[in-house]
Amino acid sequence: MGLHELTLRNFRSFKEFVFQPDRDAVTVLLSPNGTGKTSILEAVYAIATASSFRTTSASDMIRAHHDLAEVHGVLFQRERRVQVDLTLHRGLRNTTKRMLVNGQRPQSRAAVAEVLPLTVFTPEGVDVVRQGPDQRRTLISNLLTDVWPHTGEIIERYAKVLQQRNAFLRGLQGIKPSLRQREELLVWDAEFCLAAEELIGERQHLLQRLSPLITHFYQELAHDNLAISAEYEKSWVGNLDQALWAVLPDDVQRGYSTIGPHRDDVILQLDTRDARRQASQGEQRSLALSIRLAGHELVQQERIVAPLLLLDDVFSELDPVRSDRLLRLLPGGQTLVTTASPLPKAMTPAVIIDLTVEI
Repeated sequence: MGLHELTLRNFRSFKEFVFQPDRDAVTVLLSPNGTGKTSILEAVYAIATASSFRTTSASDMIRAHHDLAEVHGVLFQRERRVQVDLTLHRGLRNTTKRMLVNGQRPQSRAAVAEVLPLTVFTPEGVDVVRQGPDQRRTLISNLLTDVWPHTGEIIERYAKVLQQRNAFLRGLQGIKPSLRQREELLVWDAEFCLAAEELIGERQHLLQRLSPLITHFYQELAHDNLAISAEYEKSWVGNLDQALWAVLPDDVQRGYSTIGPHRDDVILQLDTRDARRQASQGEQRSLALSIRLAGHELVQQERIVAPLLLLDDVFSELDPVRSDRLLRLLPGGQTLVTTASPLPKAMTPAVIIDLTVEI
């Protein structure tokens, strides 16, 4: 499994660019900042997820003064050739995305992830430790579908029920529901609780599998015997159905569901210290890298495939000792690396591309 060829048209700063990485080893994009190195990794990420690791606005990925951007990828799953085509169109009000896998629209994000599993390391990846719960929820949702693609249906089922419950709450316009409306809401709440219970179960199972791997990689990377824990924290106490009724007045006033898996968190600790508030920057960075390494390893264990590795300027944030440790911990397989600095001595790439020549 791997990326054979990538073609960009009017994507970010590229008018047109064709890229053929080594399919089994390390390809390095080595050139000054501002030459589009990260944009190439972003394009790879886009054909694997239909999204970006840099922005939440698809419009940002379209070249200035253009309304249409294209990303085309040729992949191989063992002997099977897979063509992935992503088109971004900037309209007057929003930007639309259209993705095709071998000419067919994928039914879900999980179907896309199954085609090209990948692991991304970026300097901003430390935000999964430093920032708020949404960063960690996004991480575990993406990891779930990468490790067990069938969980995509569970994630989408919960998202749909949440959307329907929120639409009902908005329809109340802040007014206390009537007896009939309360009875209707009970139906939505029952579906909401079922979908939530299933999703939480999958998330907790993932964390149980992930936690020992995170500890292993952290101890190897930091050369520290700290015990790492990743504990699931619900946004309510007790039974969810009872909690929903307790917060109903607030939900009605706000017009959306204030508790549920969409508001839950993952609490990361180093021994007993809260990693978000009490860990040093070095500890946070090592923990963020360890989480990515653990996720990558779990995908390999469960799916017997090696996800594509994307390393975006990661070594500029690490001292030489930790850079060498990270390189020793990185699994083999297809890897794309960007850097504006000299490579660590321990890295032996198969291909080095200078984008100032290629553009």
